[in-house]
Amino acid sequence: MAQNPKPPVVRPITDADIPAAVDTLARAFADYPYTRHVIAADDHEERIRRFQELCLTRIGMVYGRVWVADEGRAVAVWAVPGQDPSPAFAEIGPMLGELSGDRAAAYAAADAAMAPYRSQEQGWFLETVGTAPEAQGKGLGSAVLMPGIQEAERAGCPAFLETSSEANVRFYERLGFKVAADVQLPDNGPRTWCMRRDPR
Repeated sequence: MAQNPKPPVVRPITDADIPAAVDTLARAFADYPYTRHVIAADDHEERIRRFQELCLTRIGMVYGRVWVADEGRAVAVWAVPGQDPSPAFAEIGPMLGELSGDRAAAYAAADAAMAPYRSQEQGWFLETVGTAPEAQGKGLGSAVLMPGIQEAERAGCPAFLETSSEANVRFYERLGFKVAADVQLPDNGPRTWCMRRDPR
C-alpha cells in the first residue's frame, strides 16, 4: 500500500530561516505579473530579492506574523490588526522606491489604482506568500497559509489579499476567499484581484 506523504511541518519563522525564506520569495516572484510591472527589468531578480527581504524582515517579522513550511520552501507573511507598520514603511519607502528603478511611476500609479478597493476594516492582510518553484504542487502553499487564515477566523476577522494571477484566484477561492474587486492596472499593467475571506 502506498504511504500517505507526511503533512508539511508549518511553524513561525525564526532568524535562521530568513535566507531560505528570502530565496523562496525571490524565486517565486521572479516572473510574477505585478512585480514585472512595478520593478525595473535591469537586475530584476536581485531587486525582487532585496524588496522581499525588506518586506519580510522590516515589516512582516516586526509588525505581522510569518510562517514557513518545509524549512522555508514556502513562506506566508501577514499584516495583523492592531499593529501599525507606518514607521517602518516611512523608513524603507525610499529604498522600495529605489528598487522600482525606472518603474517607480508605474508602482505609484498601481498603488493609487488599488487604494479605493482596499478595505478599511480591521483584518488580516496577506502581504506576500510564495513557494519555491521546485516545491510547488505539493500542498505547501495552502499549508503555510492555514495558520493565518485560522487565526483570523478565531479572532472573528476577515482576511484580505491581492493577486495578479488568475490561477491564484482559483487557488484562493478553494481556501474560502471571494473576489471583492477586479482591477485593470493603468499603463498596461496586469489585471489584479482583491479578495476577502469572511469568518464563518
